[in-house]
Amino acid sequence: MAQQDDGGSRISDEEWQRFGEQVGQGRSDAPQEPSARARMVTERLRREDEERRKAAGRFGRKGKAAAAAPPGWRTGPAWQEREGRGRGKRRLKAAAAIVFVAGLALIALRPELLIDRVTGKAESRQEAERGGPLAAESARPTGAPEVAYPDRPTPKDPFRGSPALQWADGAAGIEVPPAEAVNGVDKDRIADGLAKAKQFLVAANLDPAVLRGERPVAALALLDPKDDVTHRRMRTAYERPTEEADPLELFTRYDPAELRPVGDVVKVRGRMWLEAGPERGQAAIKVDYSFVHPFVKVKGNPEDVARSIVRREMTFHVVDAKAWESTAGTLWIHENLRDVANTACDRYDGYLHPSFFSDPTESGPEPSGAAVDPYDRSRGIDTSGQEECGTLSRS
Repeated sequence: MAQQDDGGSRISDEEWQRFGEQVGQGRSDAPQEPSARARMVTERLRREDEERRKAAGRFGRKGKAAAAAPPGWRTGPAWQEREGRGRGKRRLKAAAAIVFVAGLALIALRPELLIDRVTGKAESRQEAERGGPLAAESARPTGAPEVAYPDRPTPKDPFRGSPALQWADGAAGIEVPPAEAVNGVDKDRIADGLAKAKQFLVAANLDPAVLRGERPVAALALLDPKDDVTHRRMRTAYERPTEEADPLELFTRYDPAELRPVGDVVKVRGRMWLEAGPERGQAAIKVDYSFVHPFVKVKGNPEDVARSIVRREMTFHVVDAKAWESTAGTLWIHENLRDVANTACDRYDGYLHPSFFSDPTESGPEPSGAAVDPYDRSRGIDTSGQEECGTLSRS
């Protein structure tokens, strides 16, 4: 009697009997029942094909449904690799866009970076920096330093755009010549005088305490106490500075409530040499030095840097103690000239008051005369126009 399976197919009793015999005899032509795993895979693939056909219909696109296949059956890179490459390209493009936008913003904030490159100022600056310090000055220069591209100083580079960029730093710029007997003054006395002259210049123009306004005790101790005129004049200048008694006559000072030095370097250039004094038993130690001091305002634009240039020409006398009355180990100031560039002409409080780029236009003495280059050391300090408020060609 025939039976009906769940699928609705009818198989005769004879067919079932023949199938059992073939299986019992191990014949290879007996039909094989699919394994459970094969049935599961087949069913899954069938369902996925069916889902794709339904999805294509929902989104309005009709086409031949692709047969389902597990990963690895397709040629070409796997989807993970293709997705990774796409992300990598997108990241590179995004990074390039960020760099480009940042570059445009930097140029907008600091257009001088592009201008410097176009005009050649950047190359000029690099050449000056690569040039290194200048050799010591052995004689008066024949002309002013070359005027290259003007360049404003910054807190990081306070001597940018200035010939002082290649000058020596601080006391290293004050070189003492070899000692020798001069005009009846022995070599040892000369050697001591040369050393004391350098000590005075350092104490008067480079000592941080003196620069910020403290009394120059060490510097004054180097001057002969018998030179009562100089000591009395400086006491008056520090107690009640006036145009006639000004501490700047011998000492460089700034008001720490107004100014702050940029860095701890003061650029120095000049020379020291020996000459015979006006009378026998007198030797003259001559000095001619320029000191460049960079400042910013305490309550101003921290990026606005101004430089004051102080030049001093002095003559110290060293004498033969047997012929002239003096105190051993001290100096006499025989002559003193100064030239202070970039400071207010109408203020006599004993401090430097440089002009800054960001300063508003203020009323004051009108500059007169031709513009003067404060870095021009080819001529001595001109005393003929000391009462005038001069004009600077650069600072």
